[in-house]
This record gives sequence, structure tokens and C-alpha cells, in this order.
Amino acid sequence: MNNKYYLTEVDKNPSSIFCYHTTMNDLFIEHHSHDKGQFLYTEGGVVHVKTNTRMYYLPARHYMWIPAGIKHAIYPSSPKVVMRNLYFPMQSNTTEFYKKEGIYHINNLLMELLLFTKNWNGDITKAHKNKYPIVYAFKTLLEQSVSHSLHLELPHPTDSRLISITKYLSDKIDQEHLLPKLASNFSMTDKSLYRLFKKDLNMSFIKYYTQLRIFKSLEYLMNSDYNISQIANMVGYSSLPTFSNTFSKVMGKRPSEYRKTNEIYTES
Repeated sequence: MNNKYYLTEVDKNPSSIFCYHTTMNDLFIEHHSHDKGQFLYTEGGVVHVKTNTRMYYLPARHYMWIPAGIKHAIYPSSPKVVMRNLYFPMQSNTTEFYKKEGIYHINNLLMELLLFTKNWNGDITKAHKNKYPIVYAFKTLLEQSVSHSLHLELPHPTDSRLISITKYLSDKIDQEHLLPKLASNFSMTDKSLYRLFKKDLNMSFIKYYTQLRIFKSLEYLMNSDYNISQIANMVGYSSLPTFSNTFSKVMGKRPSEYRKTNEIYTES
């Protein structure tokens, strides 16, 4: 399926559940929205999901729920990334879970049901008596099985100075940046830069910068050419234990444990 097909077919039948599995190759999916709510699961890498206000970092073996009507663009970190999508019609009286963006761990039950659909593509309607009950149950289980959303996103700055500063941090992620030197580089005082982060992004410099480094390391962890010590250096950590401990605080597991999630499921 090409990009145009993918974007135009989802909502053609308003009452269907639409199923779409694909290897991303070099494809990125431009800003768009759907009338249906989107379940997006990824394996084999990290997918960046950009909305109007945030950049989400969706790691392998996790899924994101994107509510109906939310504009988003999708950028894979690697052409090997596999995306598994299910799009669900939303009723006006839908519950809160389906109204907000979130990234979640996937449990074994959802994983088995999702893999059961891996050879399906296109509309699934009530007339598909062998398929529809499975995907309908899947939607119901999403809300029932969720624990809490993982905060794997960074807000987009709106202040022009902060747009330049956050781009600088991202471009030079392999260096360590301290607030005084960073402020000086942009002709600001420590206090004014600290306040700017709090005002524009509603988070401290250190929180933003820490999360940026850890989220960037997720992409490198999916590449087996680098060992974990190298990855620590690539995101500006001179100490491997400091990197590992910080990663664990943000992601809930050690980098070595996270790396094991790189395999792509192939079970039928």
C-alpha cells in the first residue's frame, strides 16, 4: 500500500474497523488525522509521532493510542520498523481512555490477539463473522488492561529562542550541556533560561534535557552496532553507571533489558 492509499482508505467506511500492518521501509507519514481512533504498535525500532504540541517517542513493544481527530505525523527511526495499526470508529459517548493520547506497555493477551490479525489488511465489518469479534474484543480490552500512560514525550517549544536552544541540544546530543554554559552560548543568564524552560515547556531544563538524551538513546539501542558504553557517550554521558541509572529511572528498566525488546515477533 502506498502512502496515499493508507491515508485515504481508513475512513472510507465509517463503521468498519480498519486493519493495517506494514514495514516502514523509508516511508514517513505526513501530518494527517482520522475520524477513527488509532491503535499504533511498533516493533524493531522507535517511531516518532509528532502532534501539534508534542513529540512522542514510541519504543518497540509498546503501543500508542491516538484519539480521533488528532493531527499527527509518523517518522520511523529505522526502515526495519514494523507498524501494526487498528482504527476504531468512536462513539460520541466514548470513555476518557479513548479521548487522550498515551503510550502504554502491551500485555501478552493483547499481543496474541494483535498477532492473530497480522495477515489482515483493510476494512473489517460485522459481516466478517470470523474477524470482527476479535478486533472488537481487542478494543474493549485496551481500556480494561491499561495501567498508566508512560510519559515518553517532549513538548514543542513555542518561544523562538527556545526553539533554537532545543535544536542545538538535539544536534549536539553527544556533548554534555550544563545550564550556565548553554545560557552563555545564547547570550542569556542562567535564571532567564531556567525560567524560559519552565514558562514555555512547563518543565525544568534538567528534566527536558535528561529525557531528550534518554529518548535519543532508545534509537541507538535498537542498533546492535553499538554497545551500551558507546551509546552512553553518544548521548553525552561520560559515566556508564550514571547513564544506566538515569535510563532505568525514565524507562523503568536497564538499557540491557530494553535492548532485548528489539526482536520482531514472527509467530503466526
